[in-house]
Amino acid sequence: MALAIDQSNFDSLMKGDKLVVIDFWAQWCGPCRALGPTIDEVAAEYEGRAIIGKCDTDENNDIAIQFGVRNIPMLVFVKNGEVKDVHVGLIKKNELTQKIDALL
Repeated sequence: MALAIDQSNFDSLMKGDKLVVIDFWAQWCGPCRALGPTIDEVAAEYEGRAIIGKCDTDENNDIAIQFGVRNIPMLVFVKNGEVKDVHVGLIKKNELTQKIDALL
């Protein structure tokens, strides 16, 4: 299961040295809901190696603004507090895991 990212854990996640993948999403977004199961699967597969999380843009608008989120779903790949990659829209599981593997 993907980690729920919000203001309470965001700062500590950004200071860590693990790869953090943030899925910006919203409950009303159909493509976001379609991507959800893939995000959860990848979170389970990479547990201990990377942090895969979901950030609800409606509840955490300040975090979404910080990353310039204009369209969702949007995946942001952060390592050592620095954005390494961004993907907007749906993504296939194998493409997502390729991106993660390249950054680990």
